[in-house]
Amino acid sequence: MEDRGQDHQPQRLTFKVAPRAAAGTAALLALFVAWKLTDTHAPAKAPTLDPAAVAALQHQAFTQAEAQPGFSAPQSVQVKVERGETLEGAVQRLGVSADDARQAVQTLGGGMDIVHVKAGLALQAAIARPRAPSAPVRLVGLSLRTGPASALTLSRTFDGALRLRQLAESVRDDTAVANGEIQGSLYESAEKMGATPTITAQVVKLFSHKLDFQRDIQPGDGFKLVFDRKVTESGRTVSAGDLQFAELHGVKFYRFERARDVEYFDEFGKNIKGFLLKTPVDGARITSLFGMRKHPVLGYTRAHQGIDFGAGTGTPILAAGDGTVLEARRWGGYGNWLRIRHSGGWDTGYGHISRYASGIRPGSHVRQGQVVAYVGATGLATGPHLHYEIWKNGERVNPLSTKVPQGTVLAGAELSRFKAEKARIDGLVRRDPQKLAMADTGATALRR
Repeated sequence: MEDRGQDHQPQRLTFKVAPRAAAGTAALLALFVAWKLTDTHAPAKAPTLDPAAVAALQHQAFTQAEAQPGFSAPQSVQVKVERGETLEGAVQRLGVSADDARQAVQTLGGGMDIVHVKAGLALQAAIARPRAPSAPVRLVGLSLRTGPASALTLSRTFDGALRLRQLAESVRDDTAVANGEIQGSLYESAEKMGATPTITAQVVKLFSHKLDFQRDIQPGDGFKLVFDRKVTESGRTVSAGDLQFAELHGVKFYRFERARDVEYFDEFGKNIKGFLLKTPVDGARITSLFGMRKHPVLGYTRAHQGIDFGAGTGTPILAAGDGTVLEARRWGGYGNWLRIRHSGGWDTGYGHISRYASGIRPGSHVRQGQVVAYVGATGLATGPHLHYEIWKNGERVNPLSTKVPQGTVLAGAELSRFKAEKARIDGLVRRDPQKLAMADTGATALRR
């Protein structure tokens, strides 16, 4: 990691840190876990620290830092820039004086744009609280991320001056092997294993052919993922590439490149891409089934010729299969309605849409999983949801029980290539699940 240090000497300083307290604060301000920090005057790099080591250093900093006269020992707090707020305003909300906040932000300006700051930017601060109720808090230091692999730290030197350090981690290509259990949501659980929301969205899309995420997935269910990513030297995922493998409920999907496309196959070489998606909206729950029911708006019993998925307004609706848009119009109680014609006499319908995706109109060609519209509450609806229908030869059928055509099966030379790729992935999965396999060297790095 590079450390491009700059010393800033503010003209007015009313607070100094004793050498022992400054030493503790230096450890305290190592607030980015496992970052390598190299001083511009030091030729050798410090070793990368794991989270436990950093936590120990921070604990040592708290216990050894000496409280200044009139102040408590330094402590770590976080503050986020709110909508419409300046960076200086966020720092001042820590309780520091206007002068301290101004000096800190001006110093940070040596390494970042302090004017065009986005809401939500998080700052980790070290502050000393006054013992007198009316006195302002003293700012000891600040730390914040400025990019996926970069950060700034601001701390007091021995003589009380503010020092700015710009930190940058190197990034390498990596293949991650994640083996975990679902605790909370799949998104939360996968993120703890280093997966990004993009990777997890791919997983949900794949398994929507086979599983109902509302009814089939339970806390404690195991999952395995293999995916490409760019990772910092400390093991933090910066961005994700291709999902190579996913396993959930004993179902395995392998990525395989064919002549004209990339598809996913089960362990026997069968294309897992069913003819139609089982769930055309991610993360939704079924709120009403196919069959007779009392209409929530009209108040009398009549046939419900589809299934309803409860989801918030604006949730993306996915095309259940490849096809051509047949209708995109207002249709009575369905509100904004979309109907897609697929091959073999199959159609799918989507009701109560808030709006259509760009380019969606009669005659448009769509691919399975493509965003075609967004959930709404148009027409006869008590709240936002998707009404989803499947038609076979012009007749509505139950989306949950109707058997639809399955995908293709590999054979010949393609099957041989697939088996070789499957063997490579299986080898990665069999390795210690606590490790991440490096794609370029075959070495391993500790998972964060």
